[in-house]
Amino acid sequence: MRKATVSAMNHQQQPFRSTAGMTFEQMLAQVRYEGAYATLAQAEQAVHTVLAAFGRQVTGEERVELAARLPYEAAVTFTSQAPAAEALSGWTFVKDLASSTGGSPATTRWDTGTVLRVVARLAGEDLLSRVLTQLPSGYALLFGRAELTQAA
Repeated sequence: MRKATVSAMNHQQQPFRSTAGMTFEQMLAQVRYEGAYATLAQAEQAVHTVLAAFGRQVTGEERVELAARLPYEAAVTFTSQAPAAEALSGWTFVKDLASSTGGSPATTRWDTGTVLRVVARLAGEDLLSRVLTQLPSGYALLFGRAELTQAA
């Protein structure tokens, strides 16, 4: 396991230590396999694009903890931009990302789901549940989880 320190961009600018259960190369290999990407470069592009955008949606301690569980290179991308002022729903997140990258919503949904399913395994159940609790509806499906709603 590789340990590295990088400044996580949260409100306190606290450094974190990576406790990732895999290397960045292993992460890319999983994304490539699960996303059926033709090349490792395509998988890497998906990882960087999705994590940079997703990092804007996660705040607080969950942001710091999630970054610490990612491989160093992925953590740097995840924390590269300040959190957004307003959280987007899961579908709005995908549409916004598609618009900013010039991709189709379907392809962007595929990329997002592929990357976030790998992130979910790195995060673990407890942290993933806390991240999903802070986000608007629609993200659970992107992580490969059922979207549970409260009965009225």
